[in-house]
Amino acid sequence: MSASPLSVTRFKIIFSISWLVVFLDSTLLVKWFAWPWKAAMVDGFISTVCLLLAALLIMNTLRYYTPRRERYFNLLIWCMCLTAIWVIITRWLIRLSLRNVGGYGEFVNDSIVIRSSIGLLLLGCVTLIIVLWYNWEEQQKYEARKRDADKLARDAELFKLRQQLQPHFLFNSLNSINALIGSRPEEARKMVQQLSDFLRGTIRKEERQWISLKEELQYLQLYLDIEKVRFGNRLSTLIETKEYTTQLKLPTLLLQPIVENAIKFGLYDTTGETLICIQASKQANDLLITVKNPFDPETSAPKGTGFGLSSVKRRLSLLFGRADLLSTQTEDHTFITKVLIPQTGLDTKE
Repeated sequence: MSASPLSVTRFKIIFSISWLVVFLDSTLLVKWFAWPWKAAMVDGFISTVCLLLAALLIMNTLRYYTPRRERYFNLLIWCMCLTAIWVIITRWLIRLSLRNVGGYGEFVNDSIVIRSSIGLLLLGCVTLIIVLWYNWEEQQKYEARKRDADKLARDAELFKLRQQLQPHFLFNSLNSINALIGSRPEEARKMVQQLSDFLRGTIRKEERQWISLKEELQYLQLYLDIEKVRFGNRLSTLIETKEYTTQLKLPTLLLQPIVENAIKFGLYDTTGETLICIQASKQANDLLITVKNPFDPETSAPKGTGFGLSSVKRRLSLLFGRADLLSTQTEDHTFITKVLIPQTGLDTKE
Protein backbone atom coordinates (compact mmCIF):
# COMPACT_ATOMS: atom_id res chain seq x y z
CA MET A 1 0.00 0.00 0.00
CA SER A 2 1.35 3.40 -1.01
CA ALA A 3 1.64 6.31 1.38
CA SER A 4 -0.98 9.02 0.98
CA PRO A 5 0.30 12.29 -0.53
CA LEU A 6 -1.41 14.04 2.40
CA SER A 7 1.29 12.53 4.64
CA VAL A 8 3.71 15.00 3.05
CA THR A 9 3.50 18.40 4.75
CA ARG A 10 4.25 20.42 1.62
CA PHE A 11 1.56 18.63 -0.37
CA LYS A 12 -0.92 19.07 2.46
CA ILE A 13 -0.31 22.83 2.54
CA ILE A 14 -0.64 23.20 -1.25
CA PHE A 15 -3.75 21.00 -1.24
CA SER A 16 -5.41 23.13 1.45
CA ILE A 17 -4.56 26.41 -0.27
CA SER A 18 -5.89 25.09 -3.57
CA TRP A 19 -9.30 24.26 -2.12
CA LEU A 20 -9.44 27.63 -0.37
CA VAL A 21 -8.87 29.22 -3.78
CA VAL A 22 -11.68 27.07 -5.25
CA PHE A 23 -14.04 28.23 -2.49
CA LEU A 24 -13.19 31.91 -3.03
CA ASP A 25 -13.49 31.57 -6.79
CA SER A 26 -16.90 29.87 -6.52
CA THR A 27 -18.14 32.55 -4.12
CA LEU A 28 -16.94 35.43 -6.28
CA LEU A 29 -18.40 33.83 -9.40
CA VAL A 30 -21.87 33.64 -7.83
CA LYS A 31 -21.51 37.18 -6.47
CA TRP A 32 -20.66 38.36 -10.00
CA PHE A 33 -24.18 37.34 -11.02
CA ALA A 34 -25.47 39.92 -8.48
CA TRP A 35 -26.58 37.50 -5.79
CA PRO A 36 -26.19 38.45 -2.08
CA TRP A 37 -22.91 37.66 -0.31
CA LYS A 38 -24.64 35.20 2.03
CA ALA A 39 -26.06 33.18 -0.87
CA ALA A 40 -22.73 33.29 -2.72
CA MET A 41 -20.78 32.06 0.34
CA VAL A 42 -23.28 29.27 1.13
CA ASP A 43 -23.23 28.14 -2.50
CA GLY A 44 -19.43 28.25 -2.65
CA PHE A 45 -19.07 26.44 0.68
CA ILE A 46 -21.45 23.58 -0.18
CA SER A 47 -20.01 23.13 -3.68
CA THR A 48 -16.41 23.18 -2.49
CA VAL A 49 -16.90 20.84 0.49
CA CYS A 50 -18.82 18.26 -1.56
CA LEU A 51 -16.21 18.43 -4.31
CA LEU A 52 -13.44 18.09 -1.74
CA LEU A 53 -15.07 14.95 -0.33
CA ALA A 54 -15.24 13.50 -3.85
CA ALA A 55 -11.54 14.31 -4.35
CA LEU A 56 -10.62 12.64 -1.03
CA LEU A 57 -12.62 9.58 -2.08
CA ILE A 58 -10.57 9.42 -5.29
CA MET A 59 -7.30 9.80 -3.37
CA ASN A 60 -8.17 7.07 -0.90
CA THR A 61 -9.35 4.68 -3.63
CA LEU A 62 -6.25 5.17 -5.78
CA ARG A 63 -4.11 4.49 -2.73
CA TYR A 64 -5.31 0.89 -2.82
CA TYR A 65 -5.95 0.52 -6.53
CA THR A 66 -4.09 2.22 -9.38
CA PRO A 67 -5.26 1.04 -12.82
CA ARG A 68 -2.82 0.07 -15.53
CA ARG A 69 -2.17 2.47 -18.36
CA GLU A 70 -4.51 0.70 -20.76
CA ARG A 71 -7.32 1.14 -18.24
CA TYR A 72 -6.95 4.88 -17.64
CA PHE A 73 -10.20 5.39 -19.57
CA ASN A 74 -11.95 3.86 -16.55
CA LEU A 75 -10.77 6.82 -14.49
CA LEU A 76 -12.56 9.20 -16.85
CA ILE A 77 -15.80 7.24 -16.48
CA TRP A 78 -15.29 7.23 -12.73
CA CYS A 79 -14.78 11.02 -12.66
CA MET A 80 -17.90 11.56 -14.75
CA CYS A 81 -19.97 9.44 -12.38
CA LEU A 82 -18.64 11.25 -9.31
CA THR A 83 -19.30 14.58 -10.99
CA ALA A 84 -22.92 13.58 -11.65
CA ILE A 85 -23.34 12.50 -8.02
CA TRP A 86 -21.70 15.72 -6.84
CA VAL A 87 -24.06 17.84 -8.98
CA ILE A 88 -27.16 16.05 -7.65
CA ILE A 89 -26.10 16.35 -4.00
CA THR A 90 -24.95 19.98 -4.20
CA ARG A 91 -28.10 21.01 -6.12
CA TRP A 92 -30.27 19.48 -3.43
CA LEU A 93 -28.27 20.96 -0.53
CA ILE A 94 -28.07 24.44 -2.07
CA ARG A 95 -31.80 24.57 -2.90
CA LEU A 96 -32.54 23.35 0.64
CA SER A 97 -30.21 25.89 2.29
CA LEU A 98 -31.25 28.88 0.13
CA ARG A 99 -34.93 28.14 -0.35
CA ASN A 100 -35.77 31.53 1.14
CA VAL A 101 -33.75 33.36 -1.54
CA GLY A 102 -36.21 34.05 -4.31
CA GLY A 103 -35.28 32.68 -7.72
CA TYR A 104 -32.09 30.96 -6.52
CA GLY A 105 -33.43 27.49 -7.32
CA GLU A 106 -33.88 28.49 -10.98
CA PHE A 107 -30.35 29.94 -10.99
CA VAL A 108 -28.95 26.64 -9.74
CA ASN A 109 -30.85 24.74 -12.44
CA ASP A 110 -29.65 27.10 -15.16
CA SER A 111 -26.00 26.74 -14.04
CA ILE A 112 -25.95 22.92 -13.90
CA VAL A 113 -23.94 22.61 -17.15
CA ILE A 114 -21.30 25.09 -15.98
CA ARG A 115 -21.13 23.45 -12.53
CA SER A 116 -20.75 20.01 -14.12
CA SER A 117 -17.96 21.20 -16.40
CA ILE A 118 -16.03 22.82 -13.54
CA GLY A 119 -16.55 19.81 -11.26
CA LEU A 120 -15.39 17.34 -13.93
CA LEU A 121 -12.35 19.50 -14.69
CA LEU A 122 -11.32 19.76 -11.01
CA LEU A 123 -11.88 16.07 -10.28
CA GLY A 124 -9.97 15.17 -13.45
CA CYS A 125 -7.02 17.34 -12.37
CA VAL A 126 -7.05 15.81 -8.89
CA THR A 127 -7.17 12.29 -10.35
CA LEU A 128 -4.30 13.03 -12.73
CA ILE A 129 -2.14 14.48 -9.95
CA ILE A 130 -2.80 11.54 -7.63
CA VAL A 131 -2.10 8.95 -10.35
CA LEU A 132 1.19 10.71 -11.15
CA TRP A 133 2.03 10.82 -7.45
CA TYR A 134 1.46 7.10 -6.89
CA ASN A 135 3.28 6.18 -10.11
CA TRP A 136 6.25 8.32 -9.03
CA GLU A 137 6.23 6.71 -5.59
CA GLU A 138 6.11 3.24 -7.15
CA GLN A 139 9.01 4.19 -9.43
CA GLN A 140 11.00 5.36 -6.39
CA LYS A 141 10.38 2.04 -4.66
CA TYR A 142 11.38 0.16 -7.80
CA GLU A 143 14.60 2.18 -8.06
CA ALA A 144 15.35 1.52 -4.39
CA ARG A 145 14.80 -2.22 -4.87
CA LYS A 146 16.98 -2.15 -7.97
CA ARG A 147 19.77 -0.34 -6.09
CA ASP A 148 19.55 -2.86 -3.26
CA ALA A 149 19.67 -5.75 -5.72
CA ASP A 150 22.63 -4.21 -7.56
CA LYS A 151 24.45 -3.67 -4.27
CA LEU A 152 23.81 -7.25 -3.19
CA ALA A 153 25.06 -8.52 -6.54
CA ARG A 154 28.13 -6.28 -6.36
CA ASP A 155 28.90 -7.32 -2.78
CA ALA A 156 28.46 -10.98 -3.73
CA GLU A 157 30.88 -10.63 -6.62
CA LEU A 158 33.40 -8.75 -4.46
CA PHE A 159 33.14 -11.48 -1.83
CA LYS A 160 33.63 -14.13 -4.50
CA LEU A 161 36.74 -12.37 -5.81
CA ARG A 162 38.26 -12.22 -2.33
CA GLN A 163 37.43 -15.86 -1.66
CA GLN A 164 39.05 -16.90 -4.95
CA LEU A 165 42.28 -15.08 -4.07
CA GLN A 166 42.76 -16.87 -0.75
CA PRO A 167 42.93 -20.48 -2.03
CA HIS A 168 45.22 -19.31 -4.84
CA PHE A 169 47.75 -18.00 -2.31
CA LEU A 170 47.07 -20.76 0.24
CA PHE A 171 47.91 -23.60 -2.17
CA ASN A 172 51.23 -21.98 -3.08
CA SER A 173 52.11 -21.53 0.60
CA LEU A 174 51.20 -25.12 1.49
CA ASN A 175 53.32 -26.44 -1.37
CA SER A 176 56.25 -24.39 -0.10
CA ILE A 177 55.73 -25.64 3.46
CA ASN A 178 55.65 -29.20 2.18
CA ALA A 179 58.97 -28.64 0.37
CA LEU A 180 60.57 -27.17 3.51
CA ILE A 181 59.44 -29.84 5.99
CA GLY A 182 62.14 -32.34 5.06
CA SER A 183 65.12 -30.04 4.47
CA ARG A 184 64.39 -27.02 6.70
CA PRO A 185 61.81 -27.97 9.37
CA GLU A 186 62.41 -24.82 11.46
CA GLU A 187 61.59 -22.58 8.52
CA ALA A 188 58.56 -24.73 7.74
CA ARG A 189 57.22 -24.23 11.28
CA LYS A 190 57.91 -20.51 11.03
CA MET A 191 56.04 -20.34 7.76
CA VAL A 192 53.05 -22.22 9.24
CA GLN A 193 52.87 -19.65 12.05
CA GLN A 194 53.11 -16.75 9.61
CA LEU A 195 50.46 -18.30 7.39
CA SER A 196 48.19 -18.67 10.42
CA ASP A 197 48.63 -14.98 11.31
CA PHE A 198 48.01 -14.00 7.70
CA LEU A 199 44.74 -15.95 7.42
CA ARG A 200 43.56 -14.73 10.83
CA GLY A 201 44.09 -11.15 9.65
CA THR A 202 42.19 -11.93 6.46
CA ILE A 203 39.10 -13.03 8.39
CA ARG A 204 39.13 -9.86 10.49
CA LYS A 205 39.69 -7.47 7.62
CA GLU A 206 36.98 -8.88 5.36
CA GLU A 207 34.44 -7.41 7.75
CA ARG A 208 35.49 -3.95 6.53
CA GLN A 209 35.46 -2.69 2.97
CA TRP A 210 37.91 0.20 3.48
CA ILE A 211 41.08 0.54 5.53
CA SER A 212 43.96 3.00 5.67
CA LEU A 213 47.13 2.48 3.66
CA LYS A 214 49.05 2.04 6.91
CA GLU A 215 46.86 -0.91 7.94
CA GLU A 216 47.05 -2.43 4.47
CA LEU A 217 50.87 -2.27 4.48
CA GLN A 218 51.00 -3.94 7.89
CA TYR A 219 48.92 -6.78 6.51
CA LEU A 220 51.01 -6.90 3.34
CA GLN A 221 54.14 -7.32 5.45
CA LEU A 222 52.75 -10.60 6.81
CA TYR A 223 52.42 -11.84 3.26
CA LEU A 224 55.94 -10.69 2.35
CA ASP A 225 57.39 -12.46 5.41
CA ILE A 226 55.85 -15.72 4.16
CA GLU A 227 57.24 -15.18 0.68
CA LYS A 228 60.70 -14.40 2.04
CA VAL A 229 60.70 -17.77 3.80
CA ARG A 230 59.85 -19.39 0.45
CA PHE A 231 62.46 -17.56 -1.61
CA GLY A 232 65.08 -16.75 1.00
CA ASN A 233 67.64 -14.09 0.06
CA ARG A 234 66.39 -13.97 -3.52
CA LEU A 235 63.50 -11.73 -2.51
CA SER A 236 63.93 -8.23 -1.14
CA THR A 237 61.35 -5.46 -0.94
CA LEU A 238 61.42 -1.69 -0.74
CA ILE A 239 58.31 0.16 0.49
CA GLU A 240 58.30 3.94 0.05
CA THR A 241 55.46 6.01 1.52
CA LYS A 242 54.96 9.56 2.65
CA GLU A 243 53.41 10.47 5.98
CA TYR A 244 50.46 12.17 4.28
CA THR A 245 49.61 9.00 2.33
CA THR A 246 49.39 6.54 5.22
CA GLN A 247 45.87 7.64 6.24
CA LEU A 248 44.42 7.53 2.72
CA LYS A 249 41.80 4.83 2.20
CA LEU A 250 41.81 1.84 -0.13
CA PRO A 251 39.81 -1.39 -0.46
CA THR A 252 41.00 -3.99 2.00
CA LEU A 253 43.31 -6.76 0.72
CA LEU A 254 43.91 -4.92 -2.56
CA LEU A 255 47.73 -4.89 -2.62
CA GLN A 256 48.43 -8.55 -1.93
CA PRO A 257 47.42 -9.89 -5.38
CA ILE A 258 49.32 -7.02 -7.07
CA VAL A 259 52.49 -7.78 -5.13
CA GLU A 260 52.00 -11.52 -5.68
CA ASN A 261 51.85 -10.84 -9.42
CA ALA A 262 55.11 -8.85 -9.14
CA ILE A 263 56.81 -11.68 -7.26
CA LYS A 264 55.58 -14.22 -9.78
CA PHE A 265 57.04 -12.34 -12.77
CA GLY A 266 60.07 -11.13 -10.83
CA LEU A 267 61.32 -14.39 -9.33
CA TYR A 268 59.82 -17.37 -11.14
CA ASP A 269 61.64 -16.77 -14.42
CA THR A 270 64.75 -14.94 -13.21
CA THR A 271 67.83 -15.86 -11.24
CA GLY A 272 69.63 -13.94 -8.54
CA GLU A 273 68.29 -11.37 -6.11
CA THR A 274 65.04 -9.63 -7.05
CA LEU A 275 63.91 -6.26 -5.67
CA ILE A 276 60.17 -5.50 -5.54
CA CYS A 277 59.48 -1.76 -5.12
CA ILE A 278 56.18 -0.52 -3.68
CA GLN A 279 55.61 3.23 -3.77
CA ALA A 280 52.66 5.26 -2.48
CA SER A 281 52.01 8.86 -3.49
CA LYS A 282 49.19 11.32 -4.14
CA GLN A 283 47.91 12.18 -7.57
CA ALA A 284 45.70 15.22 -7.15
CA ASN A 285 43.74 14.12 -4.04
CA ASP A 286 43.80 10.39 -4.87
CA LEU A 287 46.07 7.59 -3.73
CA LEU A 288 48.49 6.22 -6.33
CA ILE A 289 50.19 2.87 -5.69
CA THR A 290 53.09 1.84 -7.95
CA VAL A 291 54.58 -1.66 -7.86
CA LYS A 292 57.77 -2.40 -9.83
CA ASN A 293 59.46 -5.71 -10.46
CA PRO A 294 62.18 -6.87 -12.85
CA PHE A 295 61.41 -9.46 -15.51
CA ASP A 296 63.22 -11.38 -18.19
CA PRO A 297 61.57 -10.56 -21.54
CA GLU A 298 62.88 -13.80 -23.02
CA THR A 299 61.28 -16.13 -20.47
CA SER A 300 58.33 -14.29 -18.88
CA ALA A 301 55.18 -12.76 -20.31
CA PRO A 302 55.00 -9.18 -19.03
CA LYS A 303 51.33 -8.71 -19.88
CA GLY A 304 50.15 -8.90 -16.30
CA THR A 305 46.77 -10.29 -17.30
CA GLY A 306 46.69 -13.20 -14.88
CA PHE A 307 43.98 -13.82 -12.30
CA GLY A 308 45.57 -11.52 -9.69
CA LEU A 309 45.53 -8.30 -11.69
CA SER A 310 42.31 -9.08 -13.53
CA SER A 311 40.53 -9.62 -10.20
CA VAL A 312 41.89 -6.33 -8.85
CA LYS A 313 40.76 -4.50 -11.98
CA ARG A 314 37.29 -6.05 -11.75
CA ARG A 315 37.04 -5.17 -8.07
CA LEU A 316 37.95 -1.54 -8.72
CA SER A 317 35.41 -1.43 -11.53
CA LEU A 318 32.68 -2.68 -9.19
CA LEU A 319 33.58 -0.21 -6.45
CA PHE A 320 34.13 2.93 -8.54
CA GLY A 321 32.44 2.21 -11.89
CA ARG A 322 35.69 2.90 -13.76
CA ALA A 323 37.92 0.64 -15.87
CA ASP A 324 40.98 2.92 -15.99
CA LEU A 325 42.17 2.68 -12.39
CA LEU A 326 44.70 -0.11 -12.97
CA SER A 327 47.36 0.11 -15.67
CA THR A 328 50.58 -1.73 -16.53
CA GLN A 329 53.63 -0.80 -18.55
CA THR A 330 57.23 -1.92 -19.12
CA GLU A 331 60.44 0.11 -19.01
CA ASP A 332 63.59 -1.73 -20.06
CA HIS A 333 63.47 -4.88 -17.91
CA THR A 334 61.05 -3.48 -15.34
CA PHE A 335 57.35 -4.27 -15.17
CA ILE A 336 55.29 -1.47 -13.59
CA THR A 337 51.79 -1.78 -12.17
CA LYS A 338 49.93 1.38 -11.18
CA VAL A 339 46.64 1.52 -9.33
CA LEU A 340 44.75 4.72 -8.58
CA ILE A 341 42.29 4.75 -5.68
CA PRO A 342 39.89 7.75 -5.71
CA GLN A 343 39.34 9.33 -2.30
CA THR A 344 36.12 11.18 -3.07
CA GLY A 345 32.72 9.57 -2.57
CA LEU A 346 34.02 6.58 -0.60
CA ASP A 347 31.31 4.63 1.22
CA THR A 348 33.53 3.73 4.17
CA LYS A 349 30.58 2.31 6.11
CA GLU A 350 30.34 -0.77 3.90
